[in-house]
Amino acid sequence: MAITKKQKEVYDYISNYSLENGFAPTQKEIKEYFGLKSFGSVQRYLKYLVNAGYLESDWNARRGIKITTSNNDSVIPLLGLIAAGNPIEAINNPLNTIKVPPELLKSGGAYYALTIQGDSMIEEGILDKDIAIIQHQETANQGQIVVGVIDGDATLKTFYNKNNQVELHPANKQMSIIHVDKSQHFQIAGVLVGLIRSYL
Repeated sequence: MAITKKQKEVYDYISNYSLENGFAPTQKEIKEYFGLKSFGSVQRYLKYLVNAGYLESDWNARRGIKITTSNNDSVIPLLGLIAAGNPIEAINNPLNTIKVPPELLKSGGAYYALTIQGDSMIEEGILDKDIAIIQHQETANQGQIVVGVIDGDATLKTFYNKNNQVELHPANKQMSIIHVDKSQHFQIAGVLVGLIRSYL
């Protein structure tokens, strides 16, 4: 599950407090630190972070909050929608983040996530509403699945450069190859390295 910037700030406070003190802050301390108006607001933050897998909580204990230790997932920005169909405007919304398994990320790289919209990559097993994990880079090899940005519109396709013309290939027999005209501004914004799918 993705979390918002504010939820991430609450998580970071709890994490840093726990690291410094050896135990978690109380709900009162969280309420006062963030200037929240009620304990209900604190509990909503905590409930979401528990449901998202960031925290464990014993609601009956005064300091019953614990940072989840069952995995070492990394947190990366969830930037918005990307088309797996015709290009659509990429929604740049860095207020959200998402946890991803560390094995999807190589050390030293920059990563972000995008929500797939459309079905042009279904023959590669990439479905509508999947979360695409993208390694940010501006170059790609032939046959890699990339985030291609054409005149400001982003799409997820297989990249080829043939005779100095960029082609973006769908993985859906009902859809056509996108030939990027030389008059269009094209750039690669990253390469697909993994997917996250929810069955809910």
